[in-house]
Parts: sequence; structure tokens; C-alpha cells
Amino acid sequence: MADARARLIAALTRELAAPISGDASALAGAIRARHGAAVAAIAFYGSCLRRGTSDGVHDFYVVVDGYRAAYRSRALAAVNALLPPNVFYFELPAGDVMLRAKYAVISNADLARACRGEARRTGSWARFAQPIAAAFHRSPAARDALAAVCADAVCTAVRAGLGARGADWQAVESSALWREIFRASYAAELRPEREGASDAIYAEQPARFDARLEESLAVLLECGAIERAAGGAPPRVRLQSPLARRPRRSTGKLLAALQLVKSSATFGDWLPYVLWKLERHSGVRLEASERQRRHPWLFAWPLVYRALRRGALR
Repeated sequence: MADARARLIAALTRELAAPISGDASALAGAIRARHGAAVAAIAFYGSCLRRGTSDGVHDFYVVVDGYRAAYRSRALAAVNALLPPNVFYFELPAGDVMLRAKYAVISNADLARACRGEARRTGSWARFAQPIAAAFHRSPAARDALAAVCADAVCTAVRAGLGARGADWQAVESSALWREIFRASYAAELRPEREGASDAIYAEQPARFDARLEESLAVLLECGAIERAAGGAPPRVRLQSPLARRPRRSTGKLLAALQLVKSSATFGDWLPYVLWKLERHSGVRLEASERQRRHPWLFAWPLVYRALRRGALR
């Protein structure tokens, strides 16, 4: 393994070992029980990890050996393979509080492709470039594989950010680049997020992202993806090897819409969750009637229109 990549993976392996809350651990255990021996690792990420809180929805990625082994249902396995990942939501009572979790199921192979930038959706690499804690890993090999895809995701994110600026020499300032990366990845999805939510990812842990940027630039230089000018601060680089597939906002929106349709079948009672998420992140409160909750695909379209008109979905 090349030296720069080894250093990046070592740093991410330390991140994976970060302690997590008892609430997050309990949710991860319940998720693992749902999918059994097929689970190789469970990655915990998102605002609950970054802020050390259980106030909100805990976000997980469940990495499995294969889809057929992860489900009793052949239909769920088939749609997971067709358009990964499958997304689920569930609640776990814990004393007087209700713990909430949203998790995505993806195979080792699909995750590796996505984090290398070989899939059309930006969501996976944009998430795995963020801080990740291993809520579960089946073995040291599974932990090492998770660290490796995180390394690929960080490098893919940086290449995408540089590529969006063009092929000329450019100064790389960490704060500006990471904010551009996450703004672009959020814009490629249908996300009910408050203004500035993507900027907060960098702002909450700037030292972490600064360090990952330096390490990933070294990896990209080592593999010939970039050329770096001698001296200067901030560093100046030129992209030599762009992503084979550059993320496009229109493609991302279409895939996000298809994913939303699929998630309606896997998510459970999804309409109350979506409305709660809209209010939490945009401040827009929408009430669903009993008929809309029972038959959302028939009667909830006026809520979607109102959310779009009031700027809750962009």
C-alpha cells in the first residue's frame, strides 16, 4: 500500500474507533438483529454522531455481504440490487424516550464502487467523507474494509470538488473547498434541510476536515490524479485525472426521486417522518390528514406542492 494512502487509512481507522453513545449502540444492535449474519459492518454518521446527541434521527449505513442474505424477502433484495441502497426507518423505545433511526443497506461491492466515484449518485461518497464511527464490525478485516472505502470517499470528494472548479491551477483552501463539496452534494438530492446545513458539516469539525484534505491531496498526488505547485500557502494544485463520472445535479435529482419512490415501500410509516423532518430542518409545519397518512401516494401530493412552494424542499 502506498505511504500516503496508508496514512489516510490509519487516520480514518482511528476515527472508526471513536466511542458512541449507548443509544446509538442500542439502535445498531437492533439493526444488526434485523439483518443477521450478512452484516459486515454498521457505520454511524450524521448530526447525532457529530454533536454527540440523541435529539433527532440516528443515521447508519449497514454494509452487507450480499442482498439476498440480508433479507427474507426476495423483492427487497432485488430492489436493493437494482437501486442501492434500501432505506429504512424504525423507532426503539428506551425508557420514557423514543429513539429514532434511519439506515441504508448497501453491499460491500456497491459501497466500494460508490465511494470510488463509479456510481451516479453522490450521496454515498459524500456521507463517507464525513466523520464515521464503526457501531459494529464483524472482524478486523471488516473494519479495515470500512476504513478503505472511507479513504476512497474522501479522495473522491476532493477530486469532485476540484473538478467542479475546472482543470487550471487553483488555490486549495480547506474551508471553501469542503463547503463547496457538501453544498453540491446536498443540491444533487431532495433534502429538507435548513439553510446552511451543509456548511455546518465543516464548521463543526474544521481541524478534522483540514487534516483529511492534506492527507487526501497527498494520496491524489501519489497516484497522479493531481499536480501540486511547489511552495505557497494555501497549496496550488491542478487536476490531472478527473472523476470518470462527474456528479450532475439533474441526474442526482432524478435518482433521488426514484430512491424516494422506492423508500416509500421500505420506510414504513414514512409520511409522518417526512413531515417531522421538514419542520425540524426548514421550520415549515405541515399537517397530514388521516386519509393522507393511510394513502399517501393517492392523497399527499398537495402536501408536496405546499412544501415546494414554501421552500421546504429544494
